[in-house]
Amino acid sequence: VIIGSLTICAILVFFIVPLTIVFFIYLSNVLLLIYQRNNELKADPLSDVWNNVRKTIASFWDIYARIWHGYELHGVENLPEGPGILVYYHGAIPIDYLYFLSRLFLWKKRLCLSVADHFVFRLPGLKLLLAVTGVIPGTREECLGALRNGHLVSISPGGVREALFSDESYQLMWGNRKGFAQVALEAKVPIIPMYTQNVREGYRMFKERRFFRQLYESTRLPFTPPYGGLPVKFRTYIGKPIPYDPNITTEELVEKVCEGKFLFSFQTKAAVQALISKHQTIPGNIWKALLERFDKRRK
Repeated sequence: VIIGSLTICAILVFFIVPLTIVFFIYLSNVLLLIYQRNNELKADPLSDVWNNVRKTIASFWDIYARIWHGYELHGVENLPEGPGILVYYHGAIPIDYLYFLSRLFLWKKRLCLSVADHFVFRLPGLKLLLAVTGVIPGTREECLGALRNGHLVSISPGGVREALFSDESYQLMWGNRKGFAQVALEAKVPIIPMYTQNVREGYRMFKERRFFRQLYESTRLPFTPPYGGLPVKFRTYIGKPIPYDPNITTEELVEKVCEGKFLFSFQTKAAVQALISKHQTIPGNIWKALLERFDKRRK
């Protein structure tokens, strides 16, 4: 009984925060369903008639972000007034991205459409939430349509693979993905890099990955459970936009984004390394990330 109790307690410590996040996400969908039913809404989920309930949900997540992670958002002024593609590093749980979406909507009343992996649309009970928050498939047609309608579109080229198999070294796992660059060139829009400091210190994946990697590559489903949820400091940085250039190739555009992968679009490796050294401990350090909650000089 004692061993069983200790095991259960250990499991709860490891997974209670990720499970709480999942609970709140489903609670958000329930709130939307109630709002839809009470107001008999049949309007386009992306229309402004949903803004009141969007504000309620965004306010909840922003309060959660402030309390649990002391969340800060920097560089909003780098977002274009019109369309653009946000490219970001994918943590084990993209809760930092949810914080970003919430604060962007509260500050700017702006909706950023989010490209998600196909498995997200198979999750039961989240259809309305995905629609109202602007989660879209990553097809070329969907992305081009959103950009031509004036929306910001965000994508993590590393996606689920980066979430599962990157680690505290913050290695990008983009492979040969260049679709976002091709879309940016076709739509003639800038690419804006974005990164959240300490996202891997907040939530991590288990180290033994060979079996789970083989399982993921054969199924494209994320079987590896994230753990953690420590209240480390989160700061999201939006870098300078990489403008549309009709003379640039897809490969050159991808390289530019990779060079500016962590924060701002400095164009030399030395400048990026200096920026990483300033804002992120490599490899990540959980204790340092926790202590940064009390670092008033970084405010």
